[in-house]
Amino acid sequence: MVPRPIEVVSTRGTAGVSNVAPFSYFTAISDTPPYLGISIGDRGGDPKDTLRNIRETGDFVINIVNEPLLDAMVRTSGTWPAKMSEFDVTGLTEEPSIRVGAPGVLESPIKLECRFHQEMTLGSSVFVVGEVVYARVDDAVLTDGRVDPLKLLPVGRLGGENFSLTREVVRRSRPKVSRDTAEEG
Repeated sequence: MVPRPIEVVSTRGTAGVSNVAPFSYFTAISDTPPYLGISIGDRGGDPKDTLRNIRETGDFVINIVNEPLLDAMVRTSGTWPAKMSEFDVTGLTEEPSIRVGAPGVLESPIKLECRFHQEMTLGSSVFVVGEVVYARVDDAVLTDGRVDPLKLLPVGRLGGENFSLTREVVRRSRPKVSRDTAEEG
């Protein structure tokens, strides 16, 4: 499935070490309440830092990856020791969150602060559902109060070492159809 949206999840464990890791198996699930889901792959009985931190603290931040964050996002994907913060090895900046304990990534134009809702094991992954409790969107990526993809410049994951960049957006309007008569109008 390509392209997939990609984001970095920032967390902080109970030992105080912050973590940042990329996930492209990520999606919106519901708008009321606003739920997001992240699929976190199994690492042979040793949970990834992101999953361990979410289980310990119950919160996390989804930071949308745009073009300026691409190289730092790739660097966060390394298998760094649990006691090492990816903020330190990438040059990304921790930003205090408003409603959760996990920090956001200052450089990300969209930060979604989430509280853990539930998890389920699906195959070799754990699917984590979080409720968005606060959203921060940089005004620089908005047009008429909506996120403008050509200002955001989101990155998509194509698999392996391949990513897509947003260069063109095509608009198509939904048809206006009467549910009762099936007439367009």
